[in-house]
Amino acid sequence: MAEELVLETCDLQCERNGREHRTAEMGSQQLVVRRGQPFTITLNFAGRGYEEGVDKLAFDVETGPCPVETSGTRSHFTLTDCPEEGTWSAVLQQQDGATLCVSLCSPSSARVGRYRLTLEASTGYQGSSFHLGDFVLLFNAWHPEDAVYLKEEDERREYVLSQQGLIYMGSRDYITSTPWNFGQFEDEILAICLEMLDINPKFLRDQNLDCSRRNDPVYIGRVVSAMVNCNDEDHGVLLGRWDNHYEDGMSPMAWIGSVDILKRWRRLGCQPVKYGQCWVFAAVACTVMRCLGVPSRVVTNYNSAHDTNGNLVIDRYLSETGMEERRSTDMIWNFHCWVECWMTRPDLAPGYDGWQALDPTPQEKSEGVYCCGPAPVKAIKEGDLQVQYDIPFVFAEVNADVVYWIVQSDGEKKKSTHSSVVGKNISTKSVGRDSREDITHTYKYPEGSEKEREVFSKAEHEKSSLGEQEEGLHMRIKLSEGANNGSDFDVFAFISNDTDKERECRLRLCARTASYNGEVGPQCGFKDLLNLSLQPHMEQSVPLRILYEQYGPNLTQDNMIKVVALLTEYETGDSVVAIRDVYIQNPEIKIRILGEPMQERKLVAEIRLVNPLAEPLNNCIFVVEGAGLTEGQRIEELEDPVEPQAEAKFRMEFVPRQAGLHKLMVDFESDKLTGVKGYRNVIIAPLPK
Repeated sequence: MAEELVLETCDLQCERNGREHRTAEMGSQQLVVRRGQPFTITLNFAGRGYEEGVDKLAFDVETGPCPVETSGTRSHFTLTDCPEEGTWSAVLQQQDGATLCVSLCSPSSARVGRYRLTLEASTGYQGSSFHLGDFVLLFNAWHPEDAVYLKEEDERREYVLSQQGLIYMGSRDYITSTPWNFGQFEDEILAICLEMLDINPKFLRDQNLDCSRRNDPVYIGRVVSAMVNCNDEDHGVLLGRWDNHYEDGMSPMAWIGSVDILKRWRRLGCQPVKYGQCWVFAAVACTVMRCLGVPSRVVTNYNSAHDTNGNLVIDRYLSETGMEERRSTDMIWNFHCWVECWMTRPDLAPGYDGWQALDPTPQEKSEGVYCCGPAPVKAIKEGDLQVQYDIPFVFAEVNADVVYWIVQSDGEKKKSTHSSVVGKNISTKSVGRDSREDITHTYKYPEGSEKEREVFSKAEHEKSSLGEQEEGLHMRIKLSEGANNGSDFDVFAFISNDTDKERECRLRLCARTASYNGEVGPQCGFKDLLNLSLQPHMEQSVPLRILYEQYGPNLTQDNMIKVVALLTEYETGDSVVAIRDVYIQNPEIKIRILGEPMQERKLVAEIRLVNPLAEPLNNCIFVVEGAGLTEGQRIEELEDPVEPQAEAKFRMEFVPRQAGLHKLMVDFESDKLTGVKGYRNVIIAPLPK
């Protein structure tokens, strides 16, 4: 009888498999593969080689703490000539003496996560078991049978493989972008993402059930959406804060990437990192989903409604001076960010596959937990509010109506005829380019179209007839030039009288510093014109000067000023409201790259910024990072204050590890100027062969 087979070594071929599975950047020390795609391992036996017919080889794969075949978390399969579809398989590729090359493949619906791989070799009645090592299995956007399959290669590169991007912020009238380092392939990030799955409450409640559901991106999306915030005391990643008091943590504006946040979270023993706001929550969720292999992108909705009572109407109250009165719990955010993830929805009726909105910013509970989505974008567009998950909330964010009530001194309320429209310029970074793609049409039909009204009534809400009242007086607010931080500037109320008769009015203009979530601070400009005569069919403009000395001390990190104009006609008592959010521009960070950008070759970055304020900047700090470029974060603290109009600057050496297009991202912080961002694209040439 033949002696038993003894395994001497096993090579999981991490580097080769990593290249083929597009996971090489996750390091050559661990095997990371995508589901449904074969990967190769090499077995070296001691003494004699494998003999077909004499020896039986079988493999075991197990994931999770309690692997069971019926839950899909354990599989036992033998070496065969031809694999069976839809199951784990092992195929003999070639044999060279005592060395065996075997191709293993998971089904395209396998559970994602960390697996243990074991070989069972038996000869006659004798058998031995050998632990071959661990590997991580991810979703596979390249496999047509996978639930996250995406057809276009350039989209897969952008939404799964790209480690950097742009997030859109500012206001509807002044859209800005901030660079973000997603860094899903950076050291430790995969381990941290898997750890996040393993401490989520659903796992702690029922480990077997949780692991068995990890084949479903819908389930994973809900878990990640809940785990990125800590509002359920579930060891979530980020604590949200919106009050401009961030001294005991990091200001949300200061982050430039997810890597630092996720590493801090792990270092803190999975205690929440301080502090996040919507784009930070969304960006971290995007990193985690891309890391697990799900195509993801951060989207920004301008004039985003937060409708707490679900009636699709946002009521705002203004005093006669144009100051915001008693707050309803409904809010309008200048912008709000969430994530879209690409997946099929076999849990729903046909027609809802594709992009799904996933919102990790804690706002409302869903099934008792602070998470939101995945909500099919197609269901939002069609007003199908009964579809899972959380459609009514996202539908309101992009569709609610806004009604302004003027609260008079005697307490009486008058409805204003101004309805500011919600859900504008929904934006995401273009595929392969640093430009903005407008995706509003994917969420809603064109404003005012028949189809839009049809969807609206389907959502059981009749649009108020606000927009149709033509009172003949119209007003809008315009900005002169750009509003630069440190400078005084003008805003103008443009008022037109479209009627045949002269109108006597009172105009109040009020400017206040503001946060992006709609909260307002102290006044920084006011004008009250008691007797404004408007000639028939004429337009006139009224300026309001806004001084740095008044807005500077109270400007929040969001760099916003809310201007409200209230025009009241004496004869009828009717009022018209116009509102504009003015974005205060920070100075530009200039980045120069010195040297020839090549892999493993030293480069120098020269980074500079001019202080635009009339006062010195103290405690100046530059933070620099870039996936594939800097190996983590670099922090440069300047010793001296930066005088008015002087330059803050420093030089930094770094050695890029990876070829290709990368972004070097910079954040600047100081006592009076915060959250200033800049980036530079750098193309790194590969090492000559």
